Amino acid sequence: MTKILVPTDFSANSKAGIRFAMQCSAQQKSELIFIYILHAIRLPQWPEEAFKKYADSEKIIYEDKLKKFIAGMYKSMHVKPGKYSCIVEQGISPDISIMDYCRSRKDIEFICIATHGAGKLKKLFGTNTGNLITKSEVPVIAVPKDYRRKPLTQLLYATDFYNYKEELKKVEAFALPLKAKIKMLHLTWPYEVLPDAKTIEKDIKKGYRFGISLQIHKINLIDSLYVDLQKQIAKLKPSLIIMFTDQQRSLFQKLFFPSKSEQLSFSTTIPLLAFHKK
Repeated sequence: MTKILVPTDFSANSKAGIRFAMQCSAQQKSELIFIYILHAIRLPQWPEEAFKKYADSEKIIYEDKLKKFIAGMYKSMHVKPGKYSCIVEQGISPDISIMDYCRSRKDIEFICIATHGAGKLKKLFGTNTGNLITKSEVPVIAVPKDYRRKPLTQLLYATDFYNYKEELKKVEAFALPLKAKIKMLHLTWPYEVLPDAKTIEKDIKKGYRFGISLQIHKINLIDSLYVDLQKQIAKLKPSLIIMFTDQQRSLFQKLFFPSKSEQLSFSTTIPLLAFHKK
């Protein structure tokens, strides 16, 4: 059974990630683990024992609040709850605490979190969602704040053709329980030497029962690769876009050439699943 970690801060924006996770759970057998990161503030004069007592009491309060919040979400969406649990963890930084929790739970396969955009400074230094996409060992599903629950029927896998056979295995593993079709998209530069498209199409149609198709699109040199990708998303209207992001880039690259998947998470109108590119 797929296990999905779903962070929330009780805000309206965070509900988008919850809605998407509930949709996934409705289409396939998956266990949802809802998590809230509690930052218990310690007063300077408090001894360790007094702070621990306070933090433990706060944790109990927020565990009850989280249970009621999630029960209310299921009720408002008219969704029959599957297997799920509610966890409250203490930590200062949500993204770091979420990654630490995943390291302690090797069975978690995806993190599903809402994203609501970011200003210029936050784009540069990262948001919780952006930091998770570029640092988490666990694949991250970034869900735009306006997302409304609907069936996941077609997945768009954006590929550069490097190691696509291994990447496609992960895409297929995610898509199969959803019974979703897969469309592979490659944005090509003029004069780029491409692998033989017919050979690739022959390879990708083997074994996956719900259909895989390939589309190669020449980019417009007037626009950036990012803008062209957005145009293809608007044209193809997938339920989800899947990308593989390189987490080993230098600081200079991160500042001046941000990850396409991280950049997309700030403005996409559909959910984005970001895998770690090997």
